[in-house]
Amino acid sequence: MKRRDFNKGIAAAGLTSAVLGTRKSLADNQQIQVGMLLYPQLTLLDLIGPQTVLSAHAKIHLVWKTRDMILTDTGIGIQPTATLSECPKDLDVLFVPGGPGMIPVMKDPEVLAFLADRGARAKYVTSVCSGSVILGAAGLLRGYKATSHWAATSLLPLFGAEIAEGRVVTDRNRISGGGITAGIDFGLVLLAKLRGDDAAKMTQLLMEYDPQPPFHAGSPKGAGEAMTQQRLAMVEPVNRETRQIAREIASGAGR
Repeated sequence: MKRRDFNKGIAAAGLTSAVLGTRKSLADNQQIQVGMLLYPQLTLLDLIGPQTVLSAHAKIHLVWKTRDMILTDTGIGIQPTATLSECPKDLDVLFVPGGPGMIPVMKDPEVLAFLADRGARAKYVTSVCSGSVILGAAGLLRGYKATSHWAATSLLPLFGAEIAEGRVVTDRNRISGGGITAGIDFGLVLLAKLRGDDAAKMTQLLMEYDPQPPFHAGSPKGAGEAMTQQRLAMVEPVNRETRQIAREIASGAGR
């Protein structure tokens, strides 16, 4: 073997060891308790982005009513690691993803009671995408600024929240991310608060999170009016039902 090739191999091995060593040292200090709500037909990327960012730094509880596997919006199954009653009472982070299965969750007294209970004590109450609407239904966003998927932000004031612009919005201990892919940005913002900027930067580097989208159609402004209205029409049935749920909650009949 040529000396140059040998040196390259040693360097590569050293880099791998350094990366694994970093991940191990972080994993050995798992004091952060994160409760992530699962439910059938949640949006997978809402969950997996933040989960990936936080996985080396925290004990993550994937929580649902049972430990039976649930199917996400893309058909991929996820196995809960704790039931609602098994989830730690005191969490550092309570997290709720959005997804097409949000309506049954918003109408489920058991899930809403769980969120209200854990959210009352959690250091951070958080969401990505329309997960903020679920938090609103649980009474956890009243008087707070928040964001959601662009097609769902208009629902937030129905639950007493104030719409705020931004891919990630922080208001005191409430942190909400925009739609779907914003989950990675959200996770990094949250990690910086939990472990400092350097930990978040290192995680971003290891994930090679350096987005360069091929199209500028990731927001209503970039996509244009025609495409935006077309997508809004597709989600209107869900938004209509959410408005009805909000009215029921406001009148005291929803819980």
